[in-house]
Amino acid sequence: MERFLVEDTFKKFEGLKVLILGDAMVDAYLWGKIERISPEAPIPIVTVTNRENRLGGAANVSLNIQALGATPILFSVIGDDARGRDFLRLFKKRNLSEEGIFIDHGRQTTVKNRVISNGQHIARIDEETTEYISEELEDKIFKSISKTLKEKKIDVIIFVDYDKGVITPNLILKVTKLAKDKGILTAADPKIRNFKFYKEIDLFKPNFNEFRAGTKFPGKKNELDEILKVAHEYQSKKKFKIIFITLSELGVLISNGAEKSYYPANIRYIADVSGAGDTVISVAGLCLAAGLNPDMIAKISNMAGGLVCENVGVVPIDKDQLKTELLFKNGS
Repeated sequence: MERFLVEDTFKKFEGLKVLILGDAMVDAYLWGKIERISPEAPIPIVTVTNRENRLGGAANVSLNIQALGATPILFSVIGDDARGRDFLRLFKKRNLSEEGIFIDHGRQTTVKNRVISNGQHIARIDEETTEYISEELEDKIFKSISKTLKEKKIDVIIFVDYDKGVITPNLILKVTKLAKDKGILTAADPKIRNFKFYKEIDLFKPNFNEFRAGTKFPGKKNELDEILKVAHEYQSKKKFKIIFITLSELGVLISNGAEKSYYPANIRYIADVSGAGDTVISVAGLCLAAGLNPDMIAKISNMAGGLVCENVGVVPIDKDQLKTELLFKNGS
């Protein structure tokens, strides 16, 4: 990308406000070293050297949005528990708005516990509730979103679905309709359970496994022409403006119905793919709100997703690193 275009794009990001609706969580890490095998079972013994909590899921999308200079407002649900309090401490530390964070006294805060040794994931232990939130809480969240949209100029709404129950079929329908009535752009990172409920979304971003399950696509990840054909049919059926499919190590596919493009993944050292999807939907949502075309949305999002994979654990994108990469890779 030309320097002026890169600078202009990031300048546009700084003026954007993003409403995020989805499953927030705590990403907890146990860092350690392995020096022996357990005498009780053929498993490694990890001697813990450090513990760390990070914001994950939809909260990590908020961090990515914030890191790129835009303003995130997250709507999500946590439990009335120790992990929920950890979440709020992390949220306050990052100066994120708590106006959309609801506490459900009958629900536990979602936590992904990762055990890591020498940069490698040894195990992951999840603590979660996956049932949909109650109709009462659903109504409270929708009314709060409606109030925010009346009081603030929101440029794009991003659905971040981790299938933990915050995003319900009814919320998808009502929030999408409200956004359309107000002329606000929408983007969605779906999971299988809610896949079919998304319609009339401006940017729909499944990964390949979600796309395959949601559309009943029988083929493989490298069958690009067939994927695009099915994607176009599904896009037309659901009235999506753009469908954007991530193919992990193979890159991304994007289509607005008239134009279809494939972008291979950038060659780089992959330390950890955790959180890459969060970064991709964050960048794609901002690019959409900034008025960029599908070609630019795919290029910038693809590069950003690759960059965060160079880090161990879930981390938001580094704005300066992304800017440098965009200029360097395009010879500017």
